[in-house]
Amino acid sequence: MSTTENKRTCLECETPLHGRRDQKFCGDYCRNTYNNRLNEDSNNYMRRINNILRKNRRILSKLNPNGKKTVDGINLAEEGFNFHYYTNIYTTKKGSKYVFCYDQGYLKIDNNQYMLVHKQDYVK
Repeated sequence: MSTTENKRTCLECETPLHGRRDQKFCGDYCRNTYNNRLNEDSNNYMRRINNILRKNRRILSKLNPNGKKTVDGINLAEEGFNFHYYTNIYTTKKGSKYVFCYDQGYLKIDNNQYMLVHKQDYVK
């Protein structure tokens, strides 16, 4: 038996650990702090994308309070709508592509016109 024992320390605060051999942190605070710091870069990126998606949804909802409406693309752009970010695309049997930001969506029609819609329960 060796006289030098492996000293295990908390990955965050480096406090000596006692107990389970697979223990990595001295407590919940250190575990949360370590993981938050580890994921910080991706969280900032995801936060920025989610803010864009929320703003897009808010704009669609504001311009379409009754469930179906046609608007000019310029109106969406003036409100700050970002056409590059959406949550999903729904393609109908006829091939029409509805672009959605959560439950609010649009279909591009002729002459820079967009038909705004609310997602129906049957659209999955």
